[in-house]
Amino acid sequence: MTEPLIPGSHVAEVELQIDQVTVVNPGEPTATVRCILGPARRGARFDRIRGSARAINLELTQILAHFGRSVDELDPVHTALVTLRGTGVQLLTSATPRSGWQTIQGINPPP
Repeated sequence: MTEPLIPGSHVAEVELQIDQVTVVNPGEPTATVRCILGPARRGARFDRIRGSARAINLELTQILAHFGRSVDELDPVHTALVTLRGTGVQLLTSATPRSGWQTIQGINPPP
């Protein structure tokens, strides 16, 4: 799904590190994340988990930052509570001292 970055194109790769996953609705987990490549915008699509061969197809549907305020994008090094929807939500895991942080990778939607 991820296209190569081409100078002048609007394709922007994004990565989120997952700290904690909370499954209130099985189809839409909420996760505390840190943006490590981005900014990540609402509508971003994630198609892989770093270091895993298992496929995912997740859309970033909500970003809550700054004391629960809804925002359209999350800049690198900032943390937020995000909601994801799609295939592969069951593969998302909370960080532990043993497993470390899981990183999901994808692209932002066109502007």
